Amino acid sequence: MSTYIYAITGAGHPLPLEGLHGVGDPPSELRTVSTDRLTAVVSDAPPGLRAKRRDVMAHQHVLEALMAGGATLPMRFGLVGPGDDEVMAALEREADAYEERLAELDGRVEYNLKAGRDEDDLLREIMTQSDEIRQLNERTRAQGSHDDRVALGELVAREVTVRGQQEAEDVAQRLADAASRSSHAEPAPQQFLNLSFLVPRAETEAFVAAVQREADQRGDAYSFTLTGPLPPYSFV
Repeated sequence: MSTYIYAITGAGHPLPLEGLHGVGDPPSELRTVSTDRLTAVVSDAPPGLRAKRRDVMAHQHVLEALMAGGATLPMRFGLVGPGDDEVMAALEREADAYEERLAELDGRVEYNLKAGRDEDDLLREIMTQSDEIRQLNERTRAQGSHDDRVALGELVAREVTVRGQQEAEDVAQRLADAASRSSHAEPAPQQFLNLSFLVPRAETEAFVAAVQREADQRGDAYSFTLTGPLPPYSFV
């Protein structure tokens, strides 16, 4: 049977798994696959597993229990290996890399920041600051051809993209000193930023305060959504 993988820890890591169960219906029994350096917490992988709330929460509870005892490499929901032997072989083969990553994550958690800007506010700024776009917009409104309207749409779309990238870089740079590392992901439509930060546990309050200051400085036209603390999925 395939093996469902929850997390990887050091071989001496506490394993407070009593009272917990794995994914599936009925819930699977948790077990470990260990080498002399590393341990993977696993269970049988149920057939047809989907991201139902029951199973997602079972996965999350295992991670929370392990992270309370120290550095843990959390696996994303749904990671399945061919079997225990293959999991053990991977632990042995990648031992140096896993131990290096565990050392990096020790005492740290993840925060995810998403940011967007009101579209009308951004368009007003573009019209104010770009003579080319403003003039083309005025010509289009007066007697513009189809080609003018297409050109205007392309210019505005390009400017929106460029300004979004610039603002994302600016936010990332301004918050860089408050975190150990960051990891970019593709932002959703209407957002210019989707950024995860690796933050020392002892400095989480300072990090949250830094994000709040950034949001306050940018004003009501911006929306900042901060989620965390989370298992450091983006840095595994």
